Amino acid sequence: MPSYTVTVATGSQWFAGTDDYIYITLVGTERCSEKTLLDKPLYNDFERGAVDSYLVRVDENLGELALVKLEKRKYWVHDDWYCSNISVKTPGGDIVEFPCYRWLVDDTEVVLRDGRARLPQDDKTSLVKQHRKTELEMRQKTYRWREWQPGFPMSIDANGHHDLPRDIQFDSEKGVDFKLNFNKAIQNLLLNHFMNMFQSSWDSIDHFKKIFLKIGNAPSEYVMQHWKEDFVFSYQFLNGCNPVLIKKISKLPAKFPVTNEMVTVSLERQLTLEQEVKAGNIYMVDYEVLDGIKANDSDPKTPQYMAAPICLLYKNTQNEILPIAIQLGQTPGEDNPIFLPTDSQHDWLLAKIWVRSSDFQHHQTVTHLLRTHLISEMFAIATFRQLPTVHPIYKLLIPHVRFTISINTKAREELICERGLFDKANATGGGGHVQLIQKTMKTLTFRSLCFPDMIKARGMDSKQEVPNYFYRDDGHKVWEATKSFVSDVVSIYYSSDEKVQGDDEIQAFVKDVCDNGMKDFHHCGFPRSLESREELIEYLTIIVFTASAQHAAVNFGQYDWYSWIPNTPSTMRQPPPDRKGLANITLIMDSLPDRGRSSWHLGAVWALSQYQDDELYLGTYPDEHFLEKPVNAAMEMFRKSLAEISSAIKTRNQELKIPYDYMSPNRIPNSVAV
Repeated sequence: MPSYTVTVATGSQWFAGTDDYIYITLVGTERCSEKTLLDKPLYNDFERGAVDSYLVRVDENLGELALVKLEKRKYWVHDDWYCSNISVKTPGGDIVEFPCYRWLVDDTEVVLRDGRARLPQDDKTSLVKQHRKTELEMRQKTYRWREWQPGFPMSIDANGHHDLPRDIQFDSEKGVDFKLNFNKAIQNLLLNHFMNMFQSSWDSIDHFKKIFLKIGNAPSEYVMQHWKEDFVFSYQFLNGCNPVLIKKISKLPAKFPVTNEMVTVSLERQLTLEQEVKAGNIYMVDYEVLDGIKANDSDPKTPQYMAAPICLLYKNTQNEILPIAIQLGQTPGEDNPIFLPTDSQHDWLLAKIWVRSSDFQHHQTVTHLLRTHLISEMFAIATFRQLPTVHPIYKLLIPHVRFTISINTKAREELICERGLFDKANATGGGGHVQLIQKTMKTLTFRSLCFPDMIKARGMDSKQEVPNYFYRDDGHKVWEATKSFVSDVVSIYYSSDEKVQGDDEIQAFVKDVCDNGMKDFHHCGFPRSLESREELIEYLTIIVFTASAQHAAVNFGQYDWYSWIPNTPSTMRQPPPDRKGLANITLIMDSLPDRGRSSWHLGAVWALSQYQDDELYLGTYPDEHFLEKPVNAAMEMFRKSLAEISSAIKTRNQELKIPYDYMSPNRIPNSVAV
């Protein structure tokens, strides 16, 4: 009697094992086996991390093995099981792998396809075609779109983390509980004493050290010591948490009437301001999108304020970019003066503090939340809805959408919801962050998600003209390595542009993103179809890069740059000055966050800057979704390229006062998971 040897691997995460009954049915092109209970008497099967083998006997050969059906049935109480993969040795000695990497919950069954990646047009038999269709129909019922807020990209249809499919939930919900992590941060930073001291101002700048020095690191201590310097102020536009706004300008906007007389003392080349602009030495950061956004009014006892500044910067003869003029509002006038380095020490410092606080609002809501978290979630939902597990692009993307839907759902539960943690200390809390995303979505473009395009559009692409822009330099390297890897994978499965055009599933994926994920935002230019391999490669590179490198660049430096509160206040308690000569140390202290909000802010940026305990970094793919040797070779080449980039960054950083490693691949997680 022929027999098949079935080897079952149970996952190693917490609670992956089960005591429930597990049955298997082998499905071949000729016939099926009988449903067989996988059980070893006197042996505890399916323990966490275990690999168990069983014989499945059949009366006749099944033909080519195509599918495996797993069934889980309750033994005593329902006991979830995480199956990593099934390996089947046929009577002829062949080994057929069936990747699973999913949870079996309650009484359920899962039908697995063998692990060879296949495009839909490559499937020939009705058996595998029907399996493909059934899997997607079930996924589309499970992963549904929902509008969390009007004017937002669409998100997952779930009220909370517990409503999500078990396969995309965090292994341990405690690890991503914002309230729990925030309380942990408060304990670690010894901030309990200050937590409820709202409305209580600090006595002096030095008194911020009472909360800062509990957990210090080299970057944050450097910021504490040098934050008042113009160089450190402007350096953050290049290599801080929000390095995506600075742009070279070809003319001064009418709304920012800076004259040559105002800034001539700052210019070093004996050129006029207009000549410096033409020479490519003038840069600008404009927070126009913040204009009109409602400031946080959740605490009527302490009004909070926002501004929409414009900052002019100059590249001097030492190739340093320095601020030379700041206007705190968008409309010029007597009540909106242009502050200059030649003004009083306190006037200039307060103007810079306002810019930094505005930068914080833009960073948290637009650069971080919208352009990495929400955009990545949209791609993740479409992946689950339109690409079956056998599809090579599903296999490519699945590591880069790991836990993204889950972390965003948690954020909507606890962080950015009404009266959530975001409201505690941020000027855009209380609904301003919602307004800001709605406003930004009116001008968001698909092309701006393409890293080289985004850099070039701001005139920041020349390393010679704009030196020391490490975010750009490292980002380009990671982008090219990622694109090369994606290109290798795409080339393995798509031999021509016609293969892309004829792939109904990849076309449905792109269409789902455009028509549903970006519903009502067709002006953003997301493609509705893909016509070539090159278009597919760029599209996939955008997805992978946004979820990995871009998120890392704008997330993990938050404690470094934001923990010294005066450098980047999360809110301001006095309105921006409407004339010069008002600022003194008293006004600055009254404007900066009080003790309570400072503590909330510090706890939040510490918690958000922590890596997950089980973090998987770029190029690390422990789940073997791909079985093809050419793909594994491409992965190895990708890892080699990333290691070379990490090594080069480490060498360069040894020469820098402020090392930049947020784009170092060994510090870039695969996905948005924190």
